[in-house]
Amino acid sequence: MKRIGLISDTHHYLDDAVFTHFDECDEIWHAGDVGSVEILDKLAQFKPLRAVYGNIDAKEIRWQAPEHLRFELEGFRVWMTHIGGAPPKYNPHVRPELKNTTPDIFVCGHSHILRVMRDPQLNNMLYLNPGAAGREGFHKIRTLLRFVLDSGKISQMEVIELGKRGAIA
Repeated sequence: MKRIGLISDTHHYLDDAVFTHFDECDEIWHAGDVGSVEILDKLAQFKPLRAVYGNIDAKEIRWQAPEHLRFELEGFRVWMTHIGGAPPKYNPHVRPELKNTTPDIFVCGHSHILRVMRDPQLNNMLYLNPGAAGREGFHKIRTLLRFVLDSGKISQMEVIELGKRGAIA
């Protein structure tokens, strides 16, 4: 059993509440647009971290995190990337790979739109986008996801709201 904390689009800002919400997690996954190496370091010092880089991330982050991360965990094939699109309109760069080698769980960031949904066109693949945890962007509420993977079963999916992003400019 693995308890996962999923975060994305921190954009140079890491709310201290993340550490409270992810305290009982076994791993943290960051789906890109981290913003600073310090955020990667803080998360990695707190819990085992899997991360990908996003379009705003500089070379220092790209040296530490790949663009695409594929792994197996608790009976699930997972693919995490920052710019993946969303069902059924996937990014044209990932669409062929999704169709050829469909993961069980596809994790993206980028849109700042929280989504948890199945894609019946791709073997009922689970699509996860935790929204945005940072202060930059058009989102109104900063969000995270938390869930459990256990021997091919996913459970306890929770949306965590960190509060308002701030005034919309």
